Amino acid sequence: MRTILFFLLVAVISHSCVSQTDFEKYFTDQSLRIDFFFYGNADSEEIQLDKITKEPFWGGTKTSMISSLDYGEYKFELIDLKSDQVIFSKGFCTLFEEWQTTLEADTAYRKFKQSILFPVPNNPVKLKIYSRSWEGEFAELLTTEIQPTDYEASELKTYPFEKILDNGDPANKVDLAILAEGYTVEEMDKFVKDSKRMIDYLFSYEPYKSNKEKFNIWLVKSESEESGTDIPGKDIYKNTVLNSNFYTFGSERYLTTEDFFAVSSVAASVPYDDVCILVNSKKYGGGGIYNHYAITTVDHALSEEVFIHELGHSFAGLGDEYYNSSTAYNDFFNLEIEPWQPNLTTLVNFDSKWKSMVNDTVAIPTPREKGNEKVVGAYEGGGYVNKGMFSPYMDCRMKTNEAEGFCPVCQQSIFKMIEEKSK
Repeated sequence: MRTILFFLLVAVISHSCVSQTDFEKYFTDQSLRIDFFFYGNADSEEIQLDKITKEPFWGGTKTSMISSLDYGEYKFELIDLKSDQVIFSKGFCTLFEEWQTTLEADTAYRKFKQSILFPVPNNPVKLKIYSRSWEGEFAELLTTEIQPTDYEASELKTYPFEKILDNGDPANKVDLAILAEGYTVEEMDKFVKDSKRMIDYLFSYEPYKSNKEKFNIWLVKSESEESGTDIPGKDIYKNTVLNSNFYTFGSERYLTTEDFFAVSSVAASVPYDDVCILVNSKKYGGGGIYNHYAITTVDHALSEEVFIHELGHSFAGLGDEYYNSSTAYNDFFNLEIEPWQPNLTTLVNFDSKWKSMVNDTVAIPTPREKGNEKVVGAYEGGGYVNKGMFSPYMDCRMKTNEAEGFCPVCQQSIFKMIEEKSK
């Protein structure tokens, strides 16, 4: 009952917000995609613009154009030049900032592809891209002006698609685009079956189960020349549409693709809020990056569990709650400030997190001991470290595949994002 009451509270707050911009005044129903590169090392970063593409659909909300959630290692803003008003903003994460925390970044420079998407403005705008500093503050990385009339609709390759869940207008639904990776033309029936299995599993867990009517699910049948994915540690390489691979940053089970331009181009076949990539492989692994993509294999015994865990990252901005891992990250979090992830805290500003959900009788920090399995608290360990970072529950799907589901704090965070993206 306590969890349900929190869901209702969030719903009331969300629906009481007035529209932040008048969509028709500022935007059209198409999208502009900005392709660029992040370039740098552990201590530096810069942006190199590549190209701007006009795409056929805007699949996002038309009422909540300025994000109310301060999530992401980066964010961008659109500023209307005539009124000098911010008319759009969105936070996001990238593979680049993860790579910056690896040992390789101490001695090497690398370039990573990135794309951002927003509705086509009616009038000239200023685009600003910001990076979050180690101290948690956003600093401006790039400012450029965009004349939308300079760009015509691009002739992108479109892929066959199927809408397996249709709850209405993309403008007020969460549109999830599921992309096929490592499926040949002959394997598309398998892709459809795999997708439906993953989606059925997703909607068997809260808060997705109670909010299924707020989602549209699109399957993009993006065929590959070969089945599977790259496994560099075993000298296996496949010719696939999204160029995915295991052994990201040396971690065998970390499955990603650095080719975000390809991901964005394939996803453009449908309107979407979020992207999930299903990889036709039996190997265990996956990855999830906030407002970037979730990716998982489909034929491992734990593929469904990995799918909803990774979607927790990409869709809701949830952090990993495990604290004993083989990740290659070096000082991923600054323990002197609050992390932006809604399910992690350093207790520096616990009031800004889930403190209101903790019973007054619960000790903070909360001991990981028998009897506390269903108690919301602040348990030391999370974000890849066992000291200085705290998570809300003894176990959660953001910690292990064995957990019963998402803890109350993660459920509330996911619900908040569903509300944000389905207004």
